[in-house]
This record gives sequence, structure tokens and C-alpha cells, in this order.
Amino acid sequence: MLDQRMPTEQERVASFAARSAGPLAGLRVIAVEQFGAGPFGTLYLADLGADVIKIEDPGARGDVGRHVPPHARDDNSLYFESFNRGKRSIALDLKTEAGREALDVLIGSADAVFSNLRGDLAETMGLTYAHLGRINPAIVCVALTGYGRDGDRASLPAYDALIQAEVGWAAVTGDADAPPTKSGLSLVDYIGGLTGALGLLAKVLEARSTGHGGDVDVDLYRSALSMYAYQATWFLTEGTASPRKPMSAHASIVPFQFFETSDGHLAVACAKEKFFTELVVAMGLPELGQDGRFIDFAARNRNRELVLATLGERFRMKTNVEWIETLNGRVPVAPVRSMEEALDLDELDRLGMLAQYSSPVFGPVRSVGSPITVAGFQPEYRAAPGLGVDRHQLLREAGLDDQAVHRLRERGAFGDDGEDERGNR
Repeated sequence: MLDQRMPTEQERVASFAARSAGPLAGLRVIAVEQFGAGPFGTLYLADLGADVIKIEDPGARGDVGRHVPPHARDDNSLYFESFNRGKRSIALDLKTEAGREALDVLIGSADAVFSNLRGDLAETMGLTYAHLGRINPAIVCVALTGYGRDGDRASLPAYDALIQAEVGWAAVTGDADAPPTKSGLSLVDYIGGLTGALGLLAKVLEARSTGHGGDVDVDLYRSALSMYAYQATWFLTEGTASPRKPMSAHASIVPFQFFETSDGHLAVACAKEKFFTELVVAMGLPELGQDGRFIDFAARNRNRELVLATLGERFRMKTNVEWIETLNGRVPVAPVRSMEEALDLDELDRLGMLAQYSSPVFGPVRSVGSPITVAGFQPEYRAAPGLGVDRHQLLREAGLDDQAVHRLRERGAFGDDGEDERGNR
């Protein structure tokens, strides 16, 4: 075992306070993570003030996200920035005894370990409570995997597109006569990351009360399945499927879909009976609201094609702006915009959703910020860390002096990092 001086509580509190003063200040998460799913979940924690420490593989030049094009250079990328701002990094070779010892030192002062690896690797790499609970009885061990840690699929790699295909999302996305369609966003990764973060917070809350941590298992496949919500209830209870419908229409509420206008497309959501009445009056079609074929949700669903054909013809007579001026405040409507239009800088700033900071690699960086507004707290966005740049600070905070760190380096804990004994490259 390493000759370790444990930091005092004052030193530990001061370290956390220096990092942030957010609602999650004092929460320390060791993240053995890569690519998108895991880093997306811990990004939310970091934005809210948690101290997220990335453990990266020096032999692979760190998180694979560092090398995803475009805009990748100097072991960093704008892809990596998107998922890892505000975190700290230490490169550890966990295949070596010394690397494991360094990880154990960090575990001693952590609340949780969050990994997103193949299902069989959490146990193989000793990232479960059975291994780490001996070091820190209150540690929470979150494993975000593709298909779970047990079963014959545990050792399979999993990626967002594969899960979207297999779980059936692609089959319910897109037009009825189009091929199955993957979402333009990596939604399986994102919901998996957020589900893992929620599980982490729930178990840490319990551990702080009882003093005992434990394992939390989350996987992409089951997280994606859970998103079916009401559609799953319909099918599993009554056998009612939800096939794709034209123009991104809702499975049963009519009208609740996109309509073509003279210059684009408009989203209309008549989720209440009163909205349909308001819609047809505003469109100059009041008789539709009195027609027995369209009198309520069930009737309009039975006569979907007829009511949509009538509305569709009228919508094509005016522009998006004209229809929004006519319907806004009476019926829920929104223009179908491009990504470029939605990411308007002024609008993001007005919404409090513009994350701006300076990166040593890219200079000024702008991205979308946290969507969570907490009273009395404003996120302080910071650049993603360089590979392993926080090693010395982290290990000193954990109670190791320079000689102990040097001995770890000599035994290969940090891989072939090219540093001298003073930590200079």
C-alpha cells in the first residue's frame, strides 16, 4: 500500500469550494468514461458543481472523444469539449498495479465511481462495490453498460445507432412510407447518461444517510426501452401498436403533427379539445368544430385522413409567419426550424443557455449550457481538461507527496507520459 497522508476535512472542503459553489459542490465523482453516454451524464453533474475526475487511458491517448473529427487537434476536439467541460483529468494505466493503487487513493475521498464500459469490464477492472467498498464503504459504483453486466450479451459493445435500431426506435421514426430512421441526435446515449446520473444521485443520497454505498446498474438498451412510456402501455395492455404516420403525427391525437405551409412547415399540437375548436375558427373553418365526424379526440382519430386533408389544404395557403400570427396564443404552434436557426446566439443568451469559455487549444468556445435553472446559482463554465493535466493536484489533494507520486510514475502508473520527476513535460 502507498504511504498516504489523508487530507484533513478542512483541506478537502477548501478543495471543493475552490472548484465550485453549486448545488452539487462537495460531490466527487471518479469517471472511468469515454465517448458520449457516460460523459454526457457526468457533464450535467459537473455543470451543477460536482467535482468530476476523468480517469483516462494513457496508452490510448485518453478518451477516444479527444480524437473525433472535425476540429480535433493536440489530443483535444470540440466533440470532447462538448461532453467534458468543467471536469478534471488524470491519466492512469489501470492494467498496472501502480495505476490501480493511484485509483484506490482517489476512491478514498470520492462519493461515486461512474463507468461506461462493456458490461463485463466493470467486474474485470474492479470497478464494482465488491472491490471498492473495502476501500471506501460509502462509495457508490455506477456501471452504465450497453446490455447490462449479466447475461450472454454483457461482453458485446453497444453504440447509439445499434440500440436505436434494435430497440425499435427507428421503426417508429420518420414517415410511414420511408425506411426506418435513426434520430439525428444520439438520444440513446444521452438518456443512458442522464439515467446513470440520476441513479448515482439517488444512491449517494442514501449512502450519505446510511454510510453504506453499493452498485447501480444502468444500460443503454433498457434505458431506451423505458422511453416508450405510454406506447408500451398501450401495446402491452391492449395490443395497440403505434405505427409511423405521415408528417410526424401523434399516434392518436388529431391534429398533432407537422403541416406544410406555403413557405415551410408548421408544428400544431391540439392536445386539448378546446385547441381544435380554436384552430378551426381561426382558420375560417368553424363548421369542422360542429361536425360529428370531428367532434372529439376519438372521432377525429377515426376520421384522421379526412380532417387532415381539409386542414392541410388550408395551411398551404399562407406562410409560417402568417399562421403563427393568426394562431399564437390560441393554439400551440411552432415553426419547424433548422438547427442553424435554433442555435441563434442571441436567443441562446436570452434563454441563459449559452456556455462561453476560453480553451487553451481552441481559444473562445461556445456551446449549449445547462438547461437546469437553480435559484441562486449560475454555472461557471470551464474548458475541458487536457489529458492528465490535473494529476499532481489531485494526488496532492488525496494526501500523496511528490516522492509518492514519483514512485507511482516509476512503476508505470501513468503510462509513458514523458514527464520528469518535477512533473514537467
